[in-house]
Amino acid sequence: MIKFLLFCILLVLCWPLALLALILYPIVWLVALPFRIVGVAVTGVFALITAIFLFPVRILRTV
Repeated sequence: MIKFLLFCILLVLCWPLALLALILYPIVWLVALPFRIVGVAVTGVFALITAIFLFPVRILRTV
């Protein structure tokens, strides 16, 4: 909702910039998508490595 209001204000004040933002937003989103996927994968790998190293500690703590 806030993005839409900001876009409307930008459209009234500077319509060429608003139209450029409207055209470039999907392109920037598509370019950033692989980096997000890599970020999720790297986060998952770090979580897996952390879980593997902390597993013996969790077992010894419950005993």
